[in-house]
Amino acid sequence: MSAHTPPDPSQDLGKDPDPDRGPDRGQDAGKDPGKDPGGDPGPNLIGHNRADTTDQRQRWAALYRDRDRAAGIETTAAFEPFEQRNDIFSRAFWDDQVRSADTDGFFSSYRIEAAPRRGEGFNQKDFALRNAAWLISDIISERAAADGRREGFQSAIGYDTPVAPQRIDVTDPAAAATEIKHIAKLFGADLVGITDFDDRWLYTSRVDTRDFTSAPLDLPAGLSSVIVLGHAMDYDLVRTYPSALAGAATGREYSHEAAIVMQVAAYIRNLGYDAVASMNDTALVIPYALKAGLGEYARNQLVITPEFGPRVRFSKIFTDMPLIHDAPRRLGVREVCDRCTRCADACPVKALPFGAPSDTPVNASSIRGVRKWTSDAEKCFAYWAKLSSDCAICLRVCPFNRDYGRPWNRLWLALALSPFRGLALRLDDMLKRAARLKPRDWWRRLSERRR
Repeated sequence: MSAHTPPDPSQDLGKDPDPDRGPDRGQDAGKDPGKDPGGDPGPNLIGHNRADTTDQRQRWAALYRDRDRAAGIETTAAFEPFEQRNDIFSRAFWDDQVRSADTDGFFSSYRIEAAPRRGEGFNQKDFALRNAAWLISDIISERAAADGRREGFQSAIGYDTPVAPQRIDVTDPAAAATEIKHIAKLFGADLVGITDFDDRWLYTSRVDTRDFTSAPLDLPAGLSSVIVLGHAMDYDLVRTYPSALAGAATGREYSHEAAIVMQVAAYIRNLGYDAVASMNDTALVIPYALKAGLGEYARNQLVITPEFGPRVRFSKIFTDMPLIHDAPRRLGVREVCDRCTRCADACPVKALPFGAPSDTPVNASSIRGVRKWTSDAEKCFAYWAKLSSDCAICLRVCPFNRDYGRPWNRLWLALALSPFRGLALRLDDMLKRAARLKPRDWWRRLSERRR
């Protein structure tokens, strides 16, 4: 099973149709089992099975109403936390409505079983680069497979270091937050934001990948903050979507984020605080990214960041370290998406919505009770399966997908986020920015750089 992923339902409050450490690997000595997401469940573990959702709704409404409004999040009285077993990738293993020969072949293609073909962007070199890009992520995700824990995808990443018995005193949570952000960027994160531990977005359970049944999340008690890390995808590789070559942009960042999120979590544990490293597992990440002020939600179900547009993967760390929280930012993306349908127009299988945000679920892979733009994950993943690779045409054609290292693109962003957004969209069309970069031209440019 590959570590790869399309719309997770946070990539349902967002997109990716992408929403365990085993006990005998030498890392458990002297560790409190109640603090180890990869060990035996201790007495202080939390998850949605601890309280009835009906009893939680009033608390959530009172606690989060104003903060949700600031982040552009709108829940309804029908809100229900999401069960990860229903994300489209998990369903591809147990649900006959989703599983097919194509979906089985899709997962196999991330191994040596890849079937290169004549279509440009799908030859042996393209698949070789994509699969190599996923390697580190795959190693992490498969190390506890025998225990049914697919770390980083259907289970939190296990503790490779224990929590230090001596805890440093944090007298200034603002200074501590600034330091953590610097440490995360030192290890390679491109963006860092911090928000509160909002338990609405926790999955109701994790997935035991031995039989795809539900299992407890096993998070430690006392968590208070979520550190959200952003990892920028390569601009030119993204321009080659749809192709197996472009999949290297996704795989590279999953491998990067696996290393980075584990290192930052280890640093925090060495300071004496709990820190659970997480990628696509445990909770929907996009709500946390929005609340941490990293960007704004878009029609294509991605977070638009001012630094990289939609070209960002997110990971997260749950911790009890005292940290000041960042404020959400409303940039003006919603106003652009209200009039722009480039992603929906370009989707080959029309899996993206054209209308206003809605709280009507599309299928079992949709979260309930959140008013937002939601894709049809079944259509989306069926197309991925036919390609034997991920498709992010919606990312490529998004007008915010630009290289913001260039002054002209920064000027365009200012125009797009102003009342002159219509002019910005017309300029985007005129300049044909969204045109696909042919994979052979990507390889040619690579050869030219080597000379």
